[in-house]
Amino acid sequence: MTAEAVLARAPADAALIAELRSLLGERLSTAAAVREHHGKDESYHPVDPPDAVAFVQSTEEVAAVVAACARHDTPVIPFGTGTSLEGGVAALRGGVCIDMSGMNAILRVSPEDLDVTVQAGVTRKRLNEHLRDTGLFFPIDPGADASIGGMTSTRASGTNAVRYGTMRENVLGLTVVLADGRIIKTGGRARKSAAGYDLTRLFVGAEGTLGVITEITLRLYGIPEAISSAVCPFPTIKDAVDTVITVIQSGIPVARIELLDEVQMSAVVAYSKLDYAVMPTLFFEFHGTPAGVKEQAEMASAIAAEYGGVSFQWAEKPEDRSRLWQARHDAYYAALALRPGSRGWATDVCVPISRLAECIVETKADLAQSSLMAPLVGHVGDGNFHLVYLIDPAKPDEMAEATRLNERMVMRALAMGGTCTGEHGVGYGKMHFLPTEHGEGVSVMRTIKQSLDPRNIMNPGKVIAV
Repeated sequence: MTAEAVLARAPADAALIAELRSLLGERLSTAAAVREHHGKDESYHPVDPPDAVAFVQSTEEVAAVVAACARHDTPVIPFGTGTSLEGGVAALRGGVCIDMSGMNAILRVSPEDLDVTVQAGVTRKRLNEHLRDTGLFFPIDPGADASIGGMTSTRASGTNAVRYGTMRENVLGLTVVLADGRIIKTGGRARKSAAGYDLTRLFVGAEGTLGVITEITLRLYGIPEAISSAVCPFPTIKDAVDTVITVIQSGIPVARIELLDEVQMSAVVAYSKLDYAVMPTLFFEFHGTPAGVKEQAEMASAIAAEYGGVSFQWAEKPEDRSRLWQARHDAYYAALALRPGSRGWATDVCVPISRLAECIVETKADLAQSSLMAPLVGHVGDGNFHLVYLIDPAKPDEMAEATRLNERMVMRALAMGGTCTGEHGVGYGKMHFLPTEHGEGVSVMRTIKQSLDPRNIMNPGKVIAV
């Protein structure tokens, strides 16, 4: 937290706490343990607890809480499940955290129109469990069992993005509470519209800095008739990435294509007790008809062989696929196990796919010269990869080295026409990269922020400096 943020922090007004307690009763908590839990995410960033936590149950309650905070010039910080990675839920200037977990209703499912409307606290796993009997599913899978509201706020993606896109492409409409307590609805259920400004996309990825998202309408997809997964190791990481590039450029509609470097593979093999080679490895998944999946797999296998892919190991039974992808989703915790007691500084970049091999190879060269261990994983089908620096935040030299490596990786990605974050969001951990990435566009973002939130109470200190 910056010195400016420390100076700007003031405890919430006692009159506000009394007003919110009158509104919510026991669903307003000022207990230290509850506040601490809501002042941190999964990142290395320190805990910054709010002054109170409001456990809301409806859009109208959110609006009442926000309106009260606006009258008292008190910050508002939305909270889903706390799985973000750039400090997005930290209460840098104190204030009231709005916990959305109680807003967990699935409001409407329309199988004929392939859409669903949910409250913001619904998690992705619960949504898919609810949809199972309809033959539909929601494909965005960031790994953690995040809330749909949090995924929308951070513009999340994940392992399926190469085929199904990100939250940006899959949100049709929103209900949002603005900084003065007004409730608006954006978008709708039509698959296209040319009516006015696209407010939906404005709030998707705004990380709670423009308003509190309370309801989301999403696209759904049919569960594929056939699904097949495979694992293939490679002699070098460049061979693996070149395979990815060729598969994508060949138009093979792969559903997932994930890269784990040899460091991450050693962690995953040990943590999840898998029988795979400790080499740079691609995890594939193919969706479609049985004939289509067979054709996709054969084409991808042939391409992998050209780049030295040792062998495809197939996982076609649901239980085998689940074990494989659970191991991939547990990669973060597997990485932490490589250095017991460490914290993970998880970071990501995304580049045009033609520059992916170059970016990863240069990043790995930096790591080879460093004292830090940093396993690499990637949703490489869309040019996105992640590092987890294994650090002790109490050691300044390790923090300095992680900062140096991260700066080099991000600036490399930006020089290649990429972005400082493919899916983690900005929070306050990556704010300083935005002027380099967007230039004068940052001043336009600031104008939008000031117009919608003139008191700067909506998750202040995140995304845009005001």
